[in-house]
Amino acid sequence: MVKIAPSILAADFAELKSQIQLVEAAGADWIHLDIMDGHFVPNITIGPPVIKSLRKHTKLPFDTHLMIANPDAYLEIFRQAGADHLTVHYEACTHLHRTVERVHELGMKAGVSINPATPVSLLKEILPFVDLILIMSVNPGFGGQSFIQASVEKIRRTAEMIKETKPDVFLEVDGGVDDRTAEAIVRAGATVLVAGNYIFGNENVAASIATLRQKSQNNHS
Repeated sequence: MVKIAPSILAADFAELKSQIQLVEAAGADWIHLDIMDGHFVPNITIGPPVIKSLRKHTKLPFDTHLMIANPDAYLEIFRQAGADHLTVHYEACTHLHRTVERVHELGMKAGVSINPATPVSLLKEILPFVDLILIMSVNPGFGGQSFIQASVEKIRRTAEMIKETKPDVFLEVDGGVDDRTAEAIVRAGATVLVAGNYIFGNENVAASIATLRQKSQNNHS
């Protein structure tokens, strides 16, 4: 089953506790946490203290996406805050294998993300060592952007690579995921959908999650 991971980047930050509990009750599988530092991407969001304060309010896995420079300096801090999955960017890591291994040593699932202009082929050597690949289908840094259509082919090629190399790796897609794009994304091979504005921007959060779930079930290969 394709997993739904609401991104709290689009939630009401004054009501994060209730917003997270709302999507959990609506059937979300993971909570996606977009961590931005104003250096690797042109925006600043939340950090470990916020994650720590939220950890006690949900049992869902915290799917933590580090869009930050020098992520190696913060791996242990995010683990202590309550991260369950830690995804780093290929573009931000000088020694990616070392970073992934350290994430595993700390007891988290390790993910690697690539930006829209980064070739899928660069994932080949690290793929056997990760639990998750995250394809950015927008340029990271801001919520509410439109899905880059060329991402569908990237997702398809990544799915083929995963199938050949390590079939149990999650293939996550983040950026412009909604009721119009979900079908093509899942058909291409995605197994985790990150959605922010489509879920939290609608009055009926449960209906949005249910729609994504339905489209995923109808098109998952």
